[in-house]
Amino acid sequence: MSDSRKPDGKVLAESPVTDLFENGRHPSASEKQWAEKTLGPSMERGPEKPIGAPTGVNLDEHGHTRYTTISGLPIRRLYTPADLPADWKYEDYLNYPGQPPFTRGIHASGYRGKMWTMRQFSGFASPEETNERYKYLLAHGGGGLSVAFDLPTLMGYDSDHPFSEGEVGKCGVAIDSLEDMEILFSGIDLEKTTVSMTINSPASILWAMYLVVAEKHGADWKKISGTIQNDILKEYIAQKEYIYPPAQSMRLVIDTFEFGSIFTPRFNTISISGYHIREAGSTALQELAFTVYDGVEYVEWARRRGLDVDEFGPRLSFFFNAHNDFFEELAKYRAARKIWYRLMKDRFDARNQRTWLMRFHTQTAGVSLTAQQPLNNIARVALQALAAVLGGTQSLHTDSYDEALALPTEEAVRIALRTQQIIAYESGVAQTVDPLGGSYFLERLTLDMEKGAFDYFDKLDAMGGMVAAIEKGYPQKEIAEASYQFQRATEAREKITVGANEFVVEEPAPNILYIGEEVAQAQTKKLNALRARRSNDEVRRCLDALRKAAAQEPKAGDNGQISPANTMPFIVDAVKAYATVGEICEALRDVYGTYTETAFA
Repeated sequence: MSDSRKPDGKVLAESPVTDLFENGRHPSASEKQWAEKTLGPSMERGPEKPIGAPTGVNLDEHGHTRYTTISGLPIRRLYTPADLPADWKYEDYLNYPGQPPFTRGIHASGYRGKMWTMRQFSGFASPEETNERYKYLLAHGGGGLSVAFDLPTLMGYDSDHPFSEGEVGKCGVAIDSLEDMEILFSGIDLEKTTVSMTINSPASILWAMYLVVAEKHGADWKKISGTIQNDILKEYIAQKEYIYPPAQSMRLVIDTFEFGSIFTPRFNTISISGYHIREAGSTALQELAFTVYDGVEYVEWARRRGLDVDEFGPRLSFFFNAHNDFFEELAKYRAARKIWYRLMKDRFDARNQRTWLMRFHTQTAGVSLTAQQPLNNIARVALQALAAVLGGTQSLHTDSYDEALALPTEEAVRIALRTQQIIAYESGVAQTVDPLGGSYFLERLTLDMEKGAFDYFDKLDAMGGMVAAIEKGYPQKEIAEASYQFQRATEAREKITVGANEFVVEEPAPNILYIGEEVAQAQTKKLNALRARRSNDEVRRCLDALRKAAAQEPKAGDNGQISPANTMPFIVDAVKAYATVGEICEALRDVYGTYTETAFA
């Protein structure tokens, strides 16, 4: 732009015509006429004002008002055909639903054939109490279950371990052994209910427990469906709930890929998760790029094992965040499908069309929930859920309004589920596929997301892949900087959070769910009884066999068989002998050691 200041230092009015040519745009004659005849006079009468404090991210280098997404990407006041590429062609950039590049969705009829799965994330206190909550959710219209485990389980410790003190049952359900898993799913038909488990370092152990319970129920492993999160890379990047070093952890993940492709063909052996990356403070673009590239890394490691991408690829699934910036989130989901298709087809030469499809679960943004005026979170969650649905999610969890304070109450859980049901059955958005497709604004955002992700891929490829990048601290530092910039803008009130930094009121503390220490006491009593009645000689034999397998280098099996060194069969045997989560993890610690993140400059 030309000089924008008068001699007295005051900012000159922004030129609406000059703005039309930014970023290489070539506006039509009618758009230029609109800017001169309609927009210009309108801005003279009423200048644009920032949404938030007139500082920082809300001003450009000339002092003019600037509008950005929640991630800081600049937004134009109007989008027209001039914002699309010169070679824009519907069939190439969008195409029809169910056809490459899947921008408009992976299913030709959208939600007309099948509604998304309403999968509520739940788990608290004891297996007995969580089982009651699951039955409540299913009775009120939930279509699937998602298990939240407590911190000791996530870190591979039993409830009676000294490190578990004060944490048992607090942020999820305590699961120590097969006995607890049997209680957790008592009375639930596992062939008819899809189950997702948010577990990572000990994922193969909890999955083995689930499979053994299903077997005891009489379910056919080839018919059960669900997902284990099992995404260890995002633990190193964001959530930090890792146990073993990266290479050894990746080996365990690939063991589940190999085992699952043969024995559980309908079960997703990984949910490659951007959710936690976003919760750590990343931008939408960083969430997209790092998550999809984590997927690339898993495929690379599986291929090195000798696995066929068209054998395990169809069971790769993803997990994204749904944040507050409605259109940015929509663009992220649409770009993700396009990118995954390109990677599977062009980078990995996948021929099975199911391998090309990105299937993903979405959860509304826990980090966006406020402890202040918590009922406002109902509106936030509804908008986020709507973005996920319009973005074509396959399943959805809606956060409860009180989750910024504690695990949700029963009333809050019911409202969260009803929010999904109102979107599904009252809003009308499920009646047509990708109703916002073709919006100039949305299509431009989608293209920018796609380009930005591939720019990140080039950097990560140059570093030698995601494991190497993690060891260098690259994604961690990128997220930390983005988190800092958002926090700075929030504290400066450049970004408004209703009820937290603007429109604040005094209010009494709400009623919340409290988990006491009696859960830890009950779990310890249960563990003591279990160890007294099981065959401890059989447990030792199984754990020794697991250590031996874990120490070997696995190679892909022949003639439809898994590698003799695959750890999954040995873990299943240990689970059947009622070895505990802590005991199995300790056996693997004996072989692999543990990981401590180093400081990054």
